Amino acid sequence: MNLIDGGKKLYAKIEQDFRLFQCTDDWSEIAVNEFITPQFSERYMGLVTDNTDVVNYVYSAVFPSEIVIDKIIADNRCEALLFVHHPMRWDITQVPAFIDIPVDTLKELRRRKISIYNLHVPLDANGTYGTTYNLAKALGVNITDEFCEYGGVNVGIIGDIGCCTTAELKHRFEKAVGHEVSLYPYGGAAIAVSKVALVAGGGNDAAIYPLLRERGINTFITGIAALQESFAPSVEAHAAAKENKINILAGTHYSTEKFACIKVLEYFAGLGIPGEFIADVPCLRDM
Repeated sequence: MNLIDGGKKLYAKIEQDFRLFQCTDDWSEIAVNEFITPQFSERYMGLVTDNTDVVNYVYSAVFPSEIVIDKIIADNRCEALLFVHHPMRWDITQVPAFIDIPVDTLKELRRRKISIYNLHVPLDANGTYGTTYNLAKALGVNITDEFCEYGGVNVGIIGDIGCCTTAELKHRFEKAVGHEVSLYPYGGAAIAVSKVALVAGGGNDAAIYPLLRERGINTFITGIAALQESFAPSVEAHAAAKENKINILAGTHYSTEKFACIKVLEYFAGLGIPGEFIADVPCLRDM
């Protein structure tokens, strides 16, 4: 893609290639202000802020965190795109956990001609750039099936893991994400039928566990699994996992979704746009 084509042609191509027209999403908690595009306020996908007509560099990140923004500003780069999986910051210790980008930050990005583009559900969709798909690849899972529909797309993966115990899998998971992960051993030490199920990010949903039991699977990998007594969905998910005897391995919201944000740079490189992934710090309280 010729870079002087500017943002509009790029955004139109992303729209088609990631099939935004097939997805639904909801970021109604985002604070709508002069920086947020009307289009994003209506459907919660695509261009969040429109600050440049030319995109000659792409930063990718899981969240638009302070670390991410500081890196971009330190680079002193202009006419760029910040591609994020979430349009808001994340901190599970806060209520609500998703936090708006500060207005002063949005002003600074506008001054520097740096737009923000968001794909949440479209990037969660299984496929080459999908969050769960790339987590499975990072863990060496041989993908055999899909499950778990969300926002109009399948986001869950089932596959052969190639190891026999949750202890082995936990070690492999920790090596992939670069930090400790949590294991809730509700299903026993052995991995049933040598298969696991995965949903990257916030996939710890009570409805998942009966489905896995029906398939004979007793081990589930996700990002967020912290047991919060004050948060009913968390309590319900753990109760369902116990009832259905499903092990949970959790590796944080950020760390289970970062592989997709790294992979997506190949997409932009194929369009002739260079870029880089900005690493962040996982919130270990997620687990």
